[in-house]
Amino acid sequence: MAMMNRIGDDMKSAMKARDKIRLETLRTLRAALMEKEIERRGSDQGMTPEDELAVLMNAAKKRKESIEMFGKGGRTDLVEQEEKELTIIQEYLPKMMLAEEIEGIVDDIVRETGATSVSDFAKVMPVAMKHLKGKAEGKLVQEIVRKRLGG
Repeated sequence: MAMMNRIGDDMKSAMKARDKIRLETLRTLRAALMEKEIERRGSDQGMTPEDELAVLMNAAKKRKESIEMFGKGGRTDLVEQEEKELTIIQEYLPKMMLAEEIEGIVDDIVRETGATSVSDFAKVMPVAMKHLKGKAEGKLVQEIVRKRLGG
């Protein structure tokens, strides 16, 4: 719930500053978080920080995909809009790890699991994502695991 409070406070600041892009982005985030909260009401447990993180990472992922698609379509105006929104969303995400840091963790996991080839990808990837969830993008982790396993 702390994330909702932070976003609410930041929305008030954006309204006062008349920052339309920031306000709309924060409204979108708040709506996504509220949707997840409603979804979780049926279960015994409420909204967890992991749920909040998942919602924010999903929003960031959607913006990155949109940037890529609009870029291919030559829509620089929409690319700029999505990049601004992504920058705002990233303010609420934890700092992502660098590729070198991820490689070190993946190397340790490969040694622990005894993985030797690409066929062991299914052994390594779940363990890697458990360690790196919220700290690294899944796509980057996947690329590094494939590279380490010789794929």
